[in-house]
Amino acid sequence: MTAKLNEVDQVEILTLQDNYVDVAAFDGNEIVQRALPVKDMEIKNSILAEHGFSAMVTVTADDTPRSLLFDFGFSEHGAAHNADALDLDLTAVEAMVLSHGHMDHFGGLEALADRIGKKGIELVLHPTAFRSSRYIKVSEEIKIGLPALERQRFVNAGIFLVESTKPYMLLNNRILFLGEISKKTDFEKGFPRMYYNENDEAKWDPIEEDSAIVANVRGKGLVILSGCAHSGIVNTVEYAREVTGIDNVFVVMGGFHLTGSDFEPIIEPTADALKVVNPQYIVPTHCTGRKAVMHLEKKMPDKFLLNMSGTRMIFAA
Repeated sequence: MTAKLNEVDQVEILTLQDNYVDVAAFDGNEIVQRALPVKDMEIKNSILAEHGFSAMVTVTADDTPRSLLFDFGFSEHGAAHNADALDLDLTAVEAMVLSHGHMDHFGGLEALADRIGKKGIELVLHPTAFRSSRYIKVSEEIKIGLPALERQRFVNAGIFLVESTKPYMLLNNRILFLGEISKKTDFEKGFPRMYYNENDEAKWDPIEEDSAIVANVRGKGLVILSGCAHSGIVNTVEYAREVTGIDNVFVVMGGFHLTGSDFEPIIEPTADALKVVNPQYIVPTHCTGRKAVMHLEKKMPDKFLLNMSGTRMIFAA
């Protein structure tokens, strides 16, 4: 099945939460626009960084912009605080997407939904996002639990849930939610320490709900935005190509989850595979990890863009 993804003239990704911020960078250009610490002509506007991700994604075609919210950050207030600091009008958001059911992506749900202010707004996610009793198995003695995503949160926020394992179109076929991503590479094997309990039995958690969204910029190709890429960022890119039937990749952006000792061995093959994909821009965020970010910048210096909380990136035809 090939999903007919309509072309757009521009994709704008405004990051409401990421792990890093430097308000003194002053390295903006026509593609990258940094948040400024200035308010009322004084340096007093704080942008927060947390271990989480959230972004407002706006696609423009025929001079008509349409927006959705992708993920909600970690804490209850972090992404919403940044939206306020940026004077962002979230009422333009028409739909929402949750990449997967981990707390660093759904924590700020209610605060952001309140700022959108639309009852019955559609939120798309994979049904496994509601898996409970998840934990990280550090050792047989140490098991660290993950908060479960509860359906009642969406009910309380007046959100209409769309649960889909399959690709799902949004914003008049301008953005595609990939659904469950096929896993084909031999090195992207998932998170080895992630487990969940089911019927008193411990099971390895493949985090199969992890997904991404995709847009198609006219004459340039796919813009792919992942949350954590627990399915593997290379698998994600290849699945986006397969589902859309579009080979050209313009931008690969998002968390690549290459941080820590379990994932550092696959930094090199991941970077090699992404170099073969040859996107015009590569933008690692959130859980990619310091070593992987530095390696990707070294490997593809002419393609690398550094993301931060509060940064707006504009990818145009």
